[in-house]
Amino acid sequence: MRGLKLIGVLLALSWAAPALAGQPVSLRAQVAASGPITLGDLFDNSGPAGGVIIGSGAPAGLSAVLDAGAVQRIARDHGLDWDNPRNLQRIVVPSLGGPVASAGPMVEVLTYSRSLTAGEIVQPTDIAYGKVPSFAVPADAPRDADGVIGKTARRPLRSGAAVAEHDLSNSIMIKRDDLVEVGYHSDGVSLTLQGKAMADAAAGEPVSIQNMASKKVIQAIVTGPDEAVVGPEADAIRAAATGQTRSQFAALP
Repeated sequence: MRGLKLIGVLLALSWAAPALAGQPVSLRAQVAASGPITLGDLFDNSGPAGGVIIGSGAPAGLSAVLDAGAVQRIARDHGLDWDNPRNLQRIVVPSLGGPVASAGPMVEVLTYSRSLTAGEIVQPTDIAYGKVPSFAVPADAPRDADGVIGKTARRPLRSGAAVAEHDLSNSIMIKRDDLVEVGYHSDGVSLTLQGKAMADAAAGEPVSIQNMASKKVIQAIVTGPDEAVVGPEADAIRAAATGQTRSQFAALP
């Protein structure tokens, strides 16, 4: 009987485990901080937890050393799951506060001219070219401002930090339950219908739209505020973004 109870407990735990899992995150290839060290300084895709402070920053030109196990526990407490695939014991975080000794050459890149909170939209005045240590330049640093302005901050972003594409997302153009005008344009034929959005979506992203009359759900591509398209126009937009050419947005229901 005791064995059966034990099996029951183990089964219950196995079912519960997925519900307890946090958001998977990866340690940044180059970590650095210009003040108190946050989860966002360490991990990609940290979301709202990115602003959580986990340690004091080192003086300019020095590095802070964090215990990897403690960082993992703090991350888990705030909904982030870092599996530490390299079994790190320590995480070294160089300081970006002021002149940095032995930081290597300085590189001019796009930086934030002010600190942004998660969810803020980047304005033209929020970015400027500035110099940062070469090791602090992200691999996906944008080449020009056009691809940055209008996007939304995924996490808190510090003034003076280099701009990185993975820290930004396209602004939401359609919100769940919005009434959306869906268009079909091909070979001189233009049709439109009004449907209800089933989820939030940004420009260029697919979104599920429910036909208010037939109740059928279709996939469309967002083109603007409460606007989307299906058919060849949608396929062309999606192919340009992903390289996918197979039709997914062929017709209105």
